[in-house]
Amino acid sequence: LVKKSFISLLPQEEKDENQDSVEFQVLSFTNKIRRLTSHLELHKRDFLSQRGLQIFLRKHQHLFYLSKKNRARYKKLIDQLKIWASKNR
Repeated sequence: LVKKSFISLLPQEEKDENQDSVEFQVLSFTNKIRRLTSHLELHKRDFLSQRGLQIFLRKHQHLFYLSKKNRARYKKLIDQLKIWASKNR
């Protein structure tokens, strides 16, 4: 649902191009992280899901890449996704 609303904000010619963009990948990983986090609140001993969450958190490094390369796009993405900015970046 969030992904569709994010894509709908883009012009049509950018939709196809932006599926490989850093913002789109961060959005995708953020949605998966949120789903796994809510699942783990209910099922605390689901170790396979915990491992999956750790994998997605490592893939979330795209966000750190964006914070170094383009600070304006990073700030805009943080605001759109309502996630916290890392303190050391």
